[in-house]
Amino acid sequence: MFSLFNRKTDMVTPDEALPGRETPIPTAQTHFVFDRPLKGAAPEGFGQAMFGMGCFWGVERRFWSLPGVWMTAAGYAGGYTPNPTYEEVCTGRTGHNEVVHLVFDPARIDYGDLLQSFWDGHDPTQGMRQGNDRGTQYRSGIYTFTAAQREQAEATRAAFVPRLRAAGFGAITTEICRAPQFYYAEAYHQQYLAKNPGGYCGLGGTGVACPAGAGA
Repeated sequence: MFSLFNRKTDMVTPDEALPGRETPIPTAQTHFVFDRPLKGAAPEGFGQAMFGMGCFWGVERRFWSLPGVWMTAAGYAGGYTPNPTYEEVCTGRTGHNEVVHLVFDPARIDYGDLLQSFWDGHDPTQGMRQGNDRGTQYRSGIYTFTAAQREQAEATRAAFVPRLRAAGFGAITTEICRAPQFYYAEAYHQQYLAKNPGGYCGLGGTGVACPAGAGA
C-alpha cells in the first residue's frame, strides 16, 4: 500500500498507483492561441514531439512561441494511472509527468531546434523537481517518437554534459524514452499563460547554452 509518508519525489510503483478511469477527462476543444481544434488531425508530413520540463504552463508557452510549431497541448504522461486528473497527478500516486505534446512543421523548424529550446529552457540536473516545484510530475524528460529523435536527444545530452559540469552543475537527470500514452490535461490548463498572462511560469534555465545543432 502507498504510504502517506512517501515523499512526492519518490516514484510510485504500478501496484501503488491510483486506478484512474476508462474514459478521458474533459478538455478544451480549441487551441486558445492557434484557434485550431486541439485534437485535430495534423497536416501530412508534420512531426510530433513531447517534453517534460517542470510546470507545463510555462513549457507550453515556450513551444507555441516557436515558428514552425503548429499545435501544443498540456497533459500527463509517463506514469501508470489511465486518464488521470490534475488533482490525482499532484498526489504523486500516478507516476505521471507534466508534459507538453506538440506538432511541428519540419520544413520550418527542425527537431534539433526543439531540443535546443528544451535544454536551454530549464535545469535538467534537478531530479524530481524544477525550481520550487517538487515531485515526480516535474521531472525532466524527452519522449521520442522515432529512432532518429532518440539518437538526437541522446547526442545533445552528451554534448551538454561537459558544459554543465564546467559551470558547476551536477549530472543530467533527464529521462529519454519512447513516447508513452499522452493524456490531455483539463481545459483550464491548456494555453494557461495565454489566458492568464501574469500567471505562474516556473521555468528557469541554467544559463548554460547547449551546443547549437548538436546531434542534428
